[in-house]
Amino acid sequence: MLITGASSGLGAALARLYAAPGVSLALGGRDVRRLEAVAADCRTHGAEVTTRHLDVLHRVAMADWIAKADALAPLDLVIANAGVGGGTGGAGESAQQTHQIMSVNVTGAVNTVLPAAAAMRTRGHGQLAIVSSLAGFRGFPGAPAYCASKAAVRVWGESLRGHLGRDGLCVSVICPGYVKTRMTANNDFPMPLLMDADRAARRIRRGLARDRPRIAFPRRLYAAVWLLNLLPPSWTDGMLARLPEKPGNG
Repeated sequence: MLITGASSGLGAALARLYAAPGVSLALGGRDVRRLEAVAADCRTHGAEVTTRHLDVLHRVAMADWIAKADALAPLDLVIANAGVGGGTGGAGESAQQTHQIMSVNVTGAVNTVLPAAAAMRTRGHGQLAIVSSLAGFRGFPGAPAYCASKAAVRVWGESLRGHLGRDGLCVSVICPGYVKTRMTANNDFPMPLLMDADRAARRIRRGLARDRPRIAFPRRLYAAVWLLNLLPPSWTDGMLARLPEKPGNG
């Protein structure tokens, strides 16, 4: 199993949840200290763990890491979890911030999924999970680039499910609501139905075990954004414009 963005938040919670005797974990992240701490926790639960400090934007390095991890222990599940947040913070998104969010959240997922899928296709089985967000169902004025990036990977993952399914691969898109992580720690506004990372990880594991195409939670918040997506923008733009804005460094 391979997980990107495993040094904190949801990625770390998933790594710890899956850690068990007989499980091989390949964990990637940008913060060496936190990544090694997560790896140490996983080893105490009996898992065999390797780590790689790298940026998901480095396409060649990602392909090399995934190939080596697959050679060491054939990958049966790859979770493209790495991502960054951000928002307007009342001052608008800068070009630099927009490029960073779109690059990490979209290109980073592509750099993870494509080499993993290539390895799995040779065996005719495997599972890919792409972490999107409930924010990917409707654009919110307070975080345009984040919403757009999560919408992109959601639609891409849903398309890949049918495409790669012909080769025996399973693809699931994960769409969490508010999860208590470093990414949401800067939010200074109410976050409805906020869930801790461990509980969210358990929801994801259950969904992946059942090969669900879309793992979206919590249900009430999912229903709300699904309804917003159905309504004409002219009905909802005014209401959404009054929502609190996500801090620019979130």
